[in-house]
Amino acid sequence: MTAAELRALIRDVPDFPRPGIVFKDLTPLLGDPVALRASVELLAAQLHDIAGGVDLVIGPEARGFILGPALATSLQAGFVPARRPGKLPARVEEVEYSLEYGVGALQVHADALVGGRRVVVHDDLLATGGTATALAALAERLGAEVVAFSFLIELGFLGGRERLDAPVHTLLNYES
Repeated sequence: MTAAELRALIRDVPDFPRPGIVFKDLTPLLGDPVALRASVELLAAQLHDIAGGVDLVIGPEARGFILGPALATSLQAGFVPARRPGKLPARVEEVEYSLEYGVGALQVHADALVGGRRVVVHDDLLATGGTATALAALAERLGAEVVAFSFLIELGFLGGRERLDAPVHTLLNYES
């Protein structure tokens, strides 16, 4: 499938989760097995040639969990879930961050990223870059090296890419 065909499967939902926000709904794309497979394959293809390889993909709750594990499998890497506070059972490290419409916090197990692991930060969508920047800072604080960022969608008009300090890979870019 082409990027244009994938883009056609993403539905805009105005005023969700609050007035003025246009939510990019991935559920039609996720419901199409050909599009789902193509999305993972295209994302992975962008990352296969990273010098030194990738040890882990880290993805935030909830939509980073959708493609993140499949991407990790394709890269022969592990997956680290970044969860909302109170959801992980062992000792955690936490990071707070600003969203384009609020404030959030994510936690990972404190031992998940130790030892210089090479990490790709993956999420479904890059907007202002707050979540990705926070996850990268958390990964680095725990001793990992962020080697790339990966997103299905980029809202380029919000400038999130400029906040990220490793290569950024996206499949679909919305400029307005």
